[in-house]
Amino acid sequence: MDSKKLSELKLFVEQCKSDPSLLSTPSLSFFRDYLQSLGAKIPTAANEEHKDSKAKSFVVEEGSDEDMEETEEPKPKVEEEEEEEEDEIVESDVELEGETIEPDNDPPQKMGDASVEVTDENREAAQETKGKAMEALSEGKFDEAIEHLTQAITLNPTSAIMYGNRASVYIKLKKPNAAIRDANAALEINPDSAKGYKARGMARAMLGEWAEAAKDLHLASTIDYDEEISAVLKKVEPNAHKLEEHRRKYDRLRKERDDKKAARDRQRRRAEAQAAYDKAKKEEQSSSSRPSGGGFPGGMPGGFPGGMPGAGGMPGGPPGGFPEGKPGAGAGGMPGAGAGGMPAGVDFGKIFNDPELMTAFSDPEVMAALQDVMKNPANLAKHQANPKVAPVIAKMMGNLGGGGPK
Repeated sequence: MDSKKLSELKLFVEQCKSDPSLLSTPSLSFFRDYLQSLGAKIPTAANEEHKDSKAKSFVVEEGSDEDMEETEEPKPKVEEEEEEEEDEIVESDVELEGETIEPDNDPPQKMGDASVEVTDENREAAQETKGKAMEALSEGKFDEAIEHLTQAITLNPTSAIMYGNRASVYIKLKKPNAAIRDANAALEINPDSAKGYKARGMARAMLGEWAEAAKDLHLASTIDYDEEISAVLKKVEPNAHKLEEHRRKYDRLRKERDDKKAARDRQRRRAEAQAAYDKAKKEEQSSSSRPSGGGFPGGMPGGFPGGMPGAGGMPGGPPGGFPEGKPGAGAGGMPGAGAGGMPAGVDFGKIFNDPELMTAFSDPEVMAALQDVMKNPANLAKHQANPKVAPVIAKMMGNLGGGGPK
């Protein structure tokens, strides 16, 4: 076998190894069938496309008995599936320190009526009840402390301290949601309540809401610093930082994914637009390359009126003959022209292959003069003085005459 052909075959095999999808090309179906007959295993994508290509039907373009085009094969979806897999972002778990508890789902505790007018007597009674609550709290009687503080809140619902104290007891009872409700009530009454921020921050930490807990505890420490807040912050802040870094990381990954997807979409739209443009251009070139129904190639619309000269002869001829004198053109018309047909021995190949004539035929002025002469040969005289038209007619007559002098 020719060494050059062997080298080409080796290069083709290497290409198939690096890109097995080449085997799915319809024009290589014979080679794919041959490989399979030898027991070769063809990649799934290539097999599926091969099956699809066999099922394709052929359509005949309307108005043409010869031009047949194969319907376009659907684009493989493998690449799109791979893109979807790449686009999927699975967030990893964050390793956090510290314990959390299940949220308490008890009915909301009794709250005070803010619309009630608080008298001095009620304030004094609320303070006495608060004292009893603190005594119970010191003895570890948390439920009893809650009862006393609830009575104190009823007597004086405008006291942020009462709500803050009860919220602190709920923290000890490991009821974070109840503590958050009391802390919110305290902060509504006094937005600068250190007890309110502290209790809410600690409750949120118990629920694993690390970022929110850190924010509340920092505010509480700013208003009224104490060692307990500092101790809790040391546990809360590392988790809050880890979660923030985790969030930023995956926000960045999602943005990169969206940017890549947008770039692919732009590239795909450009490719589709280019393909549509190339297809339209190819169809236009194919249409323009087909022979027209009449006239010379290059656009003689409809051909000469009445057909080619000589169908009945060009009687008379110009007075004094054609420019430069064309022998053989007698008084009866074109050389060799019979009374009822085309001139004998016409060599159309010379006309169609003559670049000067073909260039002249593209000139609207020359074409108009030739059509005028074809309509009425007697009009030749008026175009004889035109330096564009006269040489063209003379050259055509020489070609039609089959051997006149050039």
